Amino acid sequence: MVMSKDVLFSLTKGGYAPQEEMLEVARKKGKLYIGIPKEMAFQENRVPLVPDAVALLVNNGHKIVVEAGAGTNAHFEDTDYSEAGAEIAYSAEEVYKADIILKIAPPTLEEIECMKTKQTLFSALQLTVQPEDFLKKLVAKKLNCVAFDLITDDAGIFPVIRAMGEIAGGASILVAAELLSNANNGVGSLLGGISGISPTEVVIIGAGTVGEFAARAALGLGATVKVFDNSTSRLRRLQSQLGTRIFTSVIVPKVLEKHLKSADVAIGALRASKGRTPCIVSDEMVTEMKAGSVIIDVSIDQGGVFETSSVTNHTKPVFRKHGVIHYCVPNIPSRVARTASYAFSNIFQQILMNMGDEGGFDSLVRKDAGVRTGVYIYNGILTNQYLGETFNLPHKDINLLMAAM
Repeated sequence: MVMSKDVLFSLTKGGYAPQEEMLEVARKKGKLYIGIPKEMAFQENRVPLVPDAVALLVNNGHKIVVEAGAGTNAHFEDTDYSEAGAEIAYSAEEVYKADIILKIAPPTLEEIECMKTKQTLFSALQLTVQPEDFLKKLVAKKLNCVAFDLITDDAGIFPVIRAMGEIAGGASILVAAELLSNANNGVGSLLGGISGISPTEVVIIGAGTVGEFAARAALGLGATVKVFDNSTSRLRRLQSQLGTRIFTSVIVPKVLEKHLKSADVAIGALRASKGRTPCIVSDEMVTEMKAGSVIIDVSIDQGGVFETSSVTNHTKPVFRKHGVIHYCVPNIPSRVARTASYAFSNIFQQILMNMGDEGGFDSLVRKDAGVRTGVYIYNGILTNQYLGETFNLPHKDINLLMAAM
Protein backbone atom coordinates (compact mmCIF):
# COMPACT_ATOMS: atom_id res chain seq x y z
CA MET A 1 0.00 0.00 0.00
CA VAL A 2 1.43 3.31 -1.07
CA MET A 3 0.84 6.25 1.27
CA SER A 4 0.53 9.76 -0.01
CA LYS A 5 2.72 12.53 1.32
CA ASP A 6 -0.27 14.08 3.12
CA VAL A 7 -0.99 10.80 4.96
CA LEU A 8 2.66 10.36 6.03
CA PHE A 9 2.78 13.96 7.24
CA SER A 10 -0.38 13.52 9.34
CA LEU A 11 1.01 10.33 10.96
CA THR A 12 4.34 11.94 11.83
CA LYS A 13 2.94 15.32 12.74
CA GLY A 14 4.43 16.44 16.01
CA GLY A 15 7.03 13.64 16.03
CA TYR A 16 9.82 16.13 16.47
CA ALA A 17 7.96 18.33 18.94
CA PRO A 18 9.21 18.45 22.55
CA GLN A 19 7.95 15.42 24.48
CA GLU A 20 7.46 14.81 28.21
CA GLU A 21 10.37 12.90 29.73
CA MET A 22 9.70 10.20 32.31
CA LEU A 23 12.19 10.77 35.14
CA GLU A 24 12.74 8.66 38.25
CA VAL A 25 10.87 10.05 41.21
CA ALA A 26 13.31 10.93 44.02
CA ARG A 27 13.08 8.80 47.14
CA LYS A 28 11.28 10.59 49.91
CA LYS A 29 13.70 11.30 52.71
CA GLY A 30 12.62 10.52 56.24
CA LYS A 31 12.99 12.81 59.20
CA LEU A 32 14.35 10.82 62.12
CA TYR A 33 13.52 11.35 65.78
CA ILE A 34 16.56 10.19 67.75
CA GLY A 35 16.95 9.86 71.51
CA ILE A 36 20.20 9.54 73.47
CA PRO A 37 19.62 8.56 77.12
CA LYS A 38 22.24 8.85 79.84
CA GLU A 39 24.13 5.60 80.31
CA MET A 40 23.29 3.78 83.54
CA ALA A 41 25.79 0.91 83.19
CA PHE A 42 28.63 0.82 85.72
CA GLN A 43 31.59 2.98 84.61
CA GLU A 44 30.24 3.42 81.08
CA ASN A 45 31.58 6.85 80.15
CA ARG A 46 31.05 6.84 76.39
CA VAL A 47 28.28 8.50 74.39
CA PRO A 48 27.07 7.35 70.92
CA LEU A 49 26.96 10.78 69.24
CA VAL A 50 29.27 13.75 69.81
CA PRO A 51 28.00 17.34 69.33
CA ASP A 52 29.57 17.67 65.86
CA ALA A 53 27.59 14.65 64.61
CA VAL A 54 24.43 15.99 66.25
CA ALA A 55 24.85 19.28 64.38
CA LEU A 56 25.24 17.42 61.07
CA LEU A 57 22.10 15.37 61.64
CA VAL A 58 20.05 18.35 62.83
CA ASN A 59 21.14 20.37 59.80
CA ASN A 60 19.79 17.54 57.65
CA GLY A 61 16.35 17.88 59.19
CA HIS A 62 16.49 15.26 61.94
CA LYS A 63 15.35 15.80 65.53
CA ILE A 64 17.61 14.74 68.42
CA VAL A 65 16.87 14.75 72.13
CA VAL A 66 19.71 14.16 74.62
CA GLU A 67 19.22 13.43 78.29
CA ALA A 68 20.95 15.94 80.55
CA GLY A 69 24.41 14.73 81.55
CA ALA A 70 24.61 12.05 78.84
CA GLY A 71 27.98 13.29 77.60
CA THR A 72 29.45 14.61 80.85
CA ASN A 73 31.80 11.67 81.48
CA ALA A 74 33.26 12.14 77.99
CA HIS A 75 33.58 15.89 78.69
CA PHE A 76 30.75 16.97 76.40
CA GLU A 77 28.51 19.43 78.21
CA ASP A 78 24.76 19.87 77.76
CA THR A 79 25.41 23.31 76.25
CA ASP A 80 27.58 21.66 73.57
CA TYR A 81 24.61 19.56 72.50
CA SER A 82 22.03 22.34 72.74
CA GLU A 83 24.23 24.64 70.64
CA ALA A 84 24.50 21.82 68.09
CA GLY A 85 20.70 21.82 67.80
CA ALA A 86 19.69 19.02 70.15
CA GLU A 87 16.93 19.28 72.72
CA ILE A 88 17.99 18.60 76.32
CA ALA A 89 15.61 16.38 78.29
CA TYR A 90 15.69 16.21 82.06
CA SER A 91 14.18 12.75 82.38
CA ALA A 92 14.74 9.40 80.67
CA GLU A 93 11.02 9.15 79.96
CA GLU A 94 11.26 12.17 77.64
CA VAL A 95 14.14 10.61 75.72
CA TYR A 96 12.33 7.30 75.28
CA LYS A 97 9.55 9.05 73.37
CA ALA A 98 11.92 9.12 70.38
CA ASP A 99 11.54 6.65 67.50
CA ILE A 100 15.22 5.66 67.51
CA ILE A 101 17.23 5.10 70.70
CA LEU A 102 21.04 5.11 70.64
CA LYS A 103 22.84 3.52 73.58
CA ILE A 104 26.28 2.11 74.28
CA ALA A 105 25.36 -0.47 76.92
CA PRO A 106 22.28 -2.71 76.51
CA PRO A 107 19.12 -1.36 78.14
CA THR A 108 18.20 -2.48 81.64
CA LEU A 109 14.83 -4.08 82.29
CA GLU A 110 13.65 -0.75 83.70
CA GLU A 111 14.73 1.04 80.53
CA ILE A 112 12.94 -1.54 78.38
CA GLU A 113 9.74 -0.72 80.27
CA CYS A 114 10.17 2.93 79.21
CA MET A 115 10.40 1.98 75.54
CA LYS A 116 7.43 2.08 73.20
CA THR A 117 6.16 -0.42 70.63
CA LYS A 118 7.88 -0.43 67.22
CA GLN A 119 10.83 1.61 68.52
CA THR A 120 14.29 1.04 67.05
CA LEU A 121 17.17 0.38 69.44
CA PHE A 122 20.88 0.51 68.64
CA SER A 123 23.08 -0.83 71.46
CA ALA A 124 25.59 -3.52 72.33
CA LEU A 125 24.21 -7.04 72.81
CA GLN A 126 26.31 -8.43 75.68
CA LEU A 127 23.90 -11.28 76.38
CA THR A 128 26.30 -12.96 78.81
CA VAL A 129 25.49 -10.28 81.41
CA GLN A 130 21.76 -10.01 80.70
CA PRO A 131 18.92 -11.55 82.73
CA GLU A 132 17.07 -14.51 81.23
CA ASP A 133 13.94 -12.58 80.26
CA PHE A 134 15.89 -9.78 78.54
CA LEU A 135 15.16 -11.03 75.01
CA LYS A 136 11.56 -11.91 75.80
CA LYS A 137 10.82 -8.38 76.98
CA LEU A 138 12.35 -6.88 73.83
CA VAL A 139 10.29 -9.24 71.66
CA ALA A 140 7.10 -8.48 73.63
CA LYS A 141 7.57 -4.75 72.90
CA LYS A 142 7.79 -5.58 69.15
CA LEU A 143 10.99 -3.57 68.88
CA ASN A 144 13.58 -3.34 66.15
CA CYS A 145 16.90 -4.14 67.86
CA VAL A 146 20.32 -3.77 66.28
CA ALA A 147 23.53 -4.92 67.94
CA PHE A 148 26.07 -2.38 66.71
CA ASP A 149 28.91 -4.79 67.43
CA LEU A 150 27.48 -7.16 64.77
CA ILE A 151 27.11 -4.55 62.02
CA THR A 152 29.52 -5.04 59.12
CA ASP A 153 30.86 -2.60 56.53
CA ASP A 154 31.40 -3.02 52.78
CA ALA A 155 34.61 -4.98 53.39
CA GLY A 156 32.89 -7.42 55.76
CA ILE A 157 34.66 -5.92 58.79
CA PHE A 158 32.89 -5.15 62.07
CA PRO A 159 33.60 -1.39 62.27
CA VAL A 160 32.65 -0.94 65.94
CA ILE A 161 34.69 -3.93 67.10
CA ARG A 162 37.57 -2.75 64.93
CA ALA A 163 37.48 0.79 66.32
CA MET A 164 37.20 -0.32 69.95
CA GLY A 165 39.94 -2.90 69.36
CA GLU A 166 42.27 -0.21 68.03
CA ILE A 167 41.62 1.88 71.13
CA ALA A 168 41.97 -1.04 73.55
CA GLY A 169 45.19 -2.20 71.92
CA GLY A 170 46.89 1.18 72.07
CA ALA A 171 45.56 1.95 75.56
CA SER A 172 46.74 -1.41 76.93
CA ILE A 173 50.37 -0.48 76.32
CA LEU A 174 49.90 2.95 77.90
CA VAL A 175 48.32 1.29 80.96
CA ALA A 176 51.21 -1.15 81.16
CA ALA A 177 53.68 1.75 81.03
CA GLU A 178 51.90 3.36 84.00
CA LEU A 179 51.89 0.13 86.02
CA LEU A 180 55.62 -0.39 85.50
CA SER A 181 56.41 3.01 87.00
CA ASN A 182 57.18 3.81 90.62
CA ALA A 183 54.16 6.12 90.72
CA ASN A 184 51.92 3.04 90.67
CA ASN A 185 54.11 0.82 92.90
CA GLY A 186 55.66 -0.83 89.86
CA VAL A 187 59.25 -1.98 89.48
CA GLY A 188 60.28 1.42 88.13
CA SER A 189 60.95 0.41 84.53
CA LEU A 190 60.44 2.62 81.49
CA LEU A 191 58.38 0.80 78.89
CA GLY A 192 60.47 0.91 75.75
CA GLY A 193 64.19 1.43 75.77
CA ILE A 194 66.99 3.96 75.74
CA SER A 195 70.60 3.79 74.60
CA GLY A 196 72.68 1.28 76.52
CA ILE A 197 69.74 -0.42 78.27
CA SER A 198 67.95 -3.56 77.11
CA PRO A 199 64.46 -2.72 75.82
CA THR A 200 61.32 -3.83 77.58
CA GLU A 201 59.92 -7.15 76.33
CA VAL A 202 56.22 -7.24 75.46
CA VAL A 203 54.47 -10.55 74.72
CA ILE A 204 51.13 -10.23 72.91
CA ILE A 205 48.80 -13.23 72.69
CA GLY A 206 46.54 -12.63 69.71
CA ALA A 207 47.25 -11.11 66.29
CA GLY A 208 43.90 -9.45 65.67
CA THR A 209 43.07 -5.75 65.86
CA VAL A 210 43.89 -5.43 69.58
CA GLY A 211 47.17 -7.27 69.10
CA GLU A 212 48.10 -5.19 66.07
CA PHE A 213 47.59 -1.83 67.78
CA ALA A 214 49.22 -3.01 70.98
CA ALA A 215 52.23 -4.02 68.88
CA ARG A 216 52.24 -0.65 67.10
CA ALA A 217 52.20 1.25 70.40
CA ALA A 218 54.89 -0.94 71.97
CA LEU A 219 57.16 -0.69 68.94
CA GLY A 220 56.66 3.07 68.89
CA LEU A 221 58.00 3.23 72.44
CA GLY A 222 61.00 1.11 71.53
CA ALA A 223 60.00 -2.19 73.15
CA THR A 224 60.81 -5.65 71.85
CA VAL A 225 57.53 -7.23 70.70
CA LYS A 226 56.67 -10.93 70.42
CA VAL A 227 53.28 -11.97 69.08
CA PHE A 228 51.63 -15.39 69.46
CA ASP A 229 48.53 -16.59 67.61
CA ASN A 230 47.14 -19.92 66.39
CA SER A 231 46.57 -18.52 62.90
CA THR A 232 49.65 -18.22 60.69
CA SER A 233 47.64 -16.11 58.22
CA ARG A 234 46.89 -13.54 60.96
CA LEU A 235 50.56 -13.52 61.96
CA ARG A 236 51.58 -13.05 58.35
CA ARG A 237 49.08 -10.21 57.91
CA LEU A 238 50.32 -8.57 61.09
CA GLN A 239 53.91 -8.62 59.82
CA SER A 240 52.75 -7.00 56.61
CA GLN A 241 50.66 -4.31 58.32
CA LEU A 242 53.38 -3.37 60.79
CA GLY A 243 55.91 -2.98 57.99
CA THR A 244 58.70 -4.41 60.13
CA ARG A 245 59.91 -7.86 61.14
CA ILE A 246 59.02 -8.92 64.67
CA PHE A 247 59.08 -12.21 66.53
CA THR A 248 55.93 -14.24 65.76
CA SER A 249 54.95 -17.78 66.72
CA VAL A 250 51.99 -20.10 66.79
CA ILE A 251 50.83 -20.82 70.33
CA VAL A 252 52.93 -23.70 71.61
CA PRO A 253 52.76 -23.90 75.45
CA LYS A 254 56.48 -24.58 75.98
CA VAL A 255 57.56 -21.81 73.60
CA LEU A 256 55.07 -19.35 75.10
CA GLU A 257 56.15 -20.22 78.64
CA LYS A 258 59.81 -19.64 77.74
CA HIS A 259 59.11 -16.11 76.45
CA LEU A 260 56.72 -15.21 79.27
CA LYS A 261 59.55 -15.84 81.75
CA SER A 262 61.54 -12.94 80.31
CA ALA A 263 58.56 -10.68 79.52
CA ASP A 264 58.00 -7.38 81.30
CA VAL A 265 54.47 -7.05 79.89
CA ALA A 266 52.00 -9.69 78.66
CA ILE A 267 48.87 -8.68 76.73
CA GLY A 268 45.89 -11.03 76.35
CA ALA A 269 44.36 -10.02 73.00
CA LEU A 270 42.49 -13.08 71.75
CA ARG A 271 38.84 -12.79 70.75
CA ALA A 272 36.42 -15.69 70.38
CA SER A 273 33.78 -15.48 67.65
CA LYS A 274 31.38 -17.31 69.97
CA GLY A 275 31.53 -18.24 73.62
CA ARG A 276 34.55 -18.01 75.89
CA THR A 277 38.08 -17.02 74.95
CA PRO A 278 40.41 -20.03 75.32
CA CYS A 279 42.53 -19.91 78.47
CA ILE A 280 46.07 -20.02 77.08
CA VAL A 281 48.29 -19.13 80.06
CA SER A 282 48.03 -21.43 83.07
CA ASP A 283 48.49 -20.49 86.72
CA GLU A 284 51.80 -22.32 86.70
CA MET A 285 53.07 -20.29 83.75
CA VAL A 286 52.22 -17.05 85.56
CA THR A 287 54.23 -18.17 88.61
CA GLU A 288 57.29 -18.37 86.34
CA MET A 289 56.95 -14.74 85.20
CA LYS A 290 59.22 -12.02 86.62
CA ALA A 291 58.16 -10.35 89.86
CA GLY A 292 56.69 -6.94 89.07
CA SER A 293 55.84 -7.82 85.48
CA VAL A 294 52.43 -6.73 84.17
CA ILE A 295 49.51 -8.66 82.68
CA ILE A 296 46.87 -6.71 80.72
CA ASP A 297 44.05 -9.15 79.92
CA VAL A 298 42.04 -7.29 77.28
CA SER A 299 40.08 -10.50 76.64
CA ILE A 300 38.63 -10.55 80.16
CA ASP A 301 35.17 -9.61 78.84
CA GLN A 302 35.10 -13.07 77.22
CA GLY A 303 36.63 -14.92 80.15
CA GLY A 304 40.30 -14.01 79.80
CA VAL A 305 43.46 -15.51 78.30
CA PHE A 306 45.20 -15.95 81.69
CA GLU A 307 43.99 -18.49 84.25
CA THR A 308 44.86 -16.06 87.04
CA SER A 309 42.67 -13.25 85.66
CA SER A 310 39.64 -11.93 87.56
CA VAL A 311 37.42 -9.04 86.47
CA THR A 312 38.41 -5.64 87.91
CA ASN A 313 37.08 -2.13 87.25
CA HIS A 314 38.35 1.39 86.60
CA THR A 315 38.16 2.28 90.30
CA LYS A 316 40.20 -0.72 91.47
CA PRO A 317 41.83 -1.88 88.25
CA VAL A 318 44.71 -4.05 89.48
CA PHE A 319 45.61 -6.88 91.82
CA ARG A 320 48.77 -8.91 92.37
CA LYS A 321 49.05 -12.66 92.11
CA HIS A 322 52.32 -14.61 92.22
CA GLY A 323 54.06 -11.22 92.33
CA VAL A 324 52.62 -10.26 88.91
CA ILE A 325 50.43 -7.16 88.47
CA HIS A 326 47.10 -8.00 86.79
CA TYR A 327 44.95 -5.40 85.01
CA CYS A 328 41.64 -7.02 84.01
CA VAL A 329 39.18 -4.21 83.25
CA PRO A 330 36.64 -5.41 80.65
CA ASN A 331 35.84 -1.97 79.22
CA ILE A 332 39.22 -0.41 78.44
CA PRO A 333 37.89 2.02 75.75
CA SER A 334 35.73 3.68 78.43
CA ARG A 335 39.02 4.74 80.03
CA VAL A 336 39.47 7.11 77.09
CA ALA A 337 35.79 7.93 76.68
CA ARG A 338 36.18 11.03 74.51
CA THR A 339 38.21 9.25 71.83
CA ALA A 340 35.90 6.23 71.98
CA SER A 341 32.83 8.46 71.65
CA TYR A 342 34.22 10.05 68.49
CA ALA A 343 34.85 6.56 67.10
CA PHE A 344 31.25 5.51 67.83
CA SER A 345 29.91 8.77 66.45
CA ASN A 346 31.74 8.39 63.14
CA ILE A 347 29.95 5.07 62.60
CA PHE A 348 26.50 6.02 63.91
CA GLN A 349 26.22 9.33 62.07
CA GLN A 350 26.72 7.64 58.70
CA ILE A 351 24.18 4.91 59.50
CA LEU A 352 21.62 7.52 60.58
CA MET A 353 22.27 9.69 57.53
CA ASN A 354 21.74 6.66 55.29
CA MET A 355 18.59 5.78 57.22
CA GLY A 356 17.18 9.24 56.64
CA ASP A 357 18.08 9.15 52.94
CA GLU A 358 16.41 5.75 52.54
CA GLY A 359 13.24 6.92 54.27
CA GLY A 360 13.48 5.01 57.53
CA PHE A 361 14.70 1.89 59.28
CA ASP A 362 12.74 -0.64 57.18
CA SER A 363 14.10 0.72 53.91
CA LEU A 364 17.65 0.83 55.28
CA VAL A 365 17.53 -2.79 56.45
CA ARG A 366 16.23 -3.94 53.07
CA LYS A 367 19.05 -2.18 51.23
CA ASP A 368 22.02 -2.33 53.62
CA ALA A 369 23.21 -5.89 54.18
CA GLY A 370 25.80 -4.69 56.71
CA VAL A 371 23.18 -3.19 59.02
CA ARG A 372 20.99 -6.23 58.44
CA THR A 373 23.62 -8.51 59.97
CA GLY A 374 23.32 -6.55 63.22
CA VAL A 375 19.52 -6.92 63.47
CA TYR A 376 18.59 -9.52 66.07
CA ILE A 377 14.93 -8.51 66.55
CA TYR A 378 12.82 -7.16 63.68
CA ASN A 379 9.31 -5.92 64.50
CA GLY A 380 9.25 -8.22 67.50
CA ILE A 381 10.55 -11.27 65.59
CA LEU A 382 13.84 -12.79 66.75
CA THR A 383 16.08 -13.01 63.68
CA ASN A 384 19.37 -14.26 65.14
CA GLN A 385 19.78 -18.02 64.84
CA TYR A 386 22.44 -18.27 67.55
CA LEU A 387 20.24 -16.44 70.07
CA GLY A 388 17.21 -18.52 69.14
CA GLU A 389 19.05 -21.79 69.64
CA THR A 390 20.79 -20.61 72.82
CA PHE A 391 17.61 -19.43 74.54
CA ASN A 392 15.26 -21.95 72.88
CA LEU A 393 13.16 -19.21 71.29
CA PRO A 394 11.49 -19.23 67.85
CA HIS A 395 13.41 -17.29 65.23
CA LYS A 396 13.28 -16.44 61.53
CA ASP A 397 15.93 -15.55 58.98
CA ILE A 398 16.05 -11.76 58.47
CA ASN A 399 16.80 -12.22 54.77
CA LEU A 400 13.65 -14.31 54.29
CA LEU A 401 11.62 -11.63 56.08
CA MET A 402 13.05 -9.01 53.73
CA ALA A 403 12.27 -11.14 50.68
CA ALA A 404 8.67 -11.61 51.83
CA MET A 405 8.07 -7.86 52.19
